[in-house]
Amino acid sequence: MNVPTLIGYGVAAVIIVLVFWLRTRRSRRPIRNKGYGMLIPLVILLIVFGLSIHSMTLIPNHPFILPAWWEMCAAALLGVGLGSLMLYHTGYEKREDGQVYAKPNKNFKFVLIAVIIIRVALSQYFKGLDYVELSLLTMVMAFLYICVWRVGSFLKFRRVYSTAV
Repeated sequence: MNVPTLIGYGVAAVIIVLVFWLRTRRSRRPIRNKGYGMLIPLVILLIVFGLSIHSMTLIPNHPFILPAWWEMCAAALLGVGLGSLMLYHTGYEKREDGQVYAKPNKNFKFVLIAVIIIRVALSQYFKGLDYVELSLLTMVMAFLYICVWRVGSFLKFRRVYSTAV
């Protein structure tokens, strides 16, 4: 294994630990600011992915070619499916103090680990693709996965929040 691959796995491990830590911390604290903080990762991802795609168009001696439409559709469907799975295991509840909290879910960690394993396995399976195409497909899948999960979570929260207020 080369160094960039190990760094990538290290970053993924740090992200997994952060998600678990934030998830357990979130269940003990009420959600503030009417839940708009849930949508911040979408804005950050849009900016980061936009800059990444722009930098991929500037690679010298490497033409920028979009993946085939069916590959984009497959990545989009996979992203929506994984996001829906995460959304299914995300919930909110109103507690005695009138505040809305994230529901603790014992299966969440297993779902998150399964999603990560699926993503790693698919990226290993498609290693034969050009790295620009693979990066674009991964970005499409990740963006739609996060969009479905975060927007759906926001809507679930707002539904509980409107009954709490």
